[in-house]
Amino acid sequence: MDSGFDDEISRRIIESVIRVHRELGPGSNESIYQKALLVDFANTGLAFECEKVVDILYQGVNVGVHRLDLVVEGQIILELKVVEQLSKAHYAQLKSYLHAAKLEVGLLINFANEKADFRRVVVPQRK
Repeated sequence: MDSGFDDEISRRIIESVIRVHRELGPGSNESIYQKALLVDFANTGLAFECEKVVDILYQGVNVGVHRLDLVVEGQIILELKVVEQLSKAHYAQLKSYLHAAKLEVGLLINFANEKADFRRVVVPQRK
């Protein structure tokens, strides 16, 4: 299945994540990593939206919003974490964001450990 996902964009995002993590190390708060990624994305020419608000609809009625950490190149949602270990709840959260934003690919990124941890999450959209 072709999800329209661009592996080149994913590679560039991961390179940025690794650069930021190498420079800042583990343990800062999410907002610091987010701001550092914005600098790196701008320097490398990746387009991004920060704190993008997505409406949550139920039976056509807006019942709330999700606030996405980052959306890169209009295709990939980045959900940033600084936690000891990623949990099923983190994956569920990103899947919910993907569904609401009608996107298929997200990266769950954890900056808490000695090495940056990033996981690709794919949720095919219904046609």
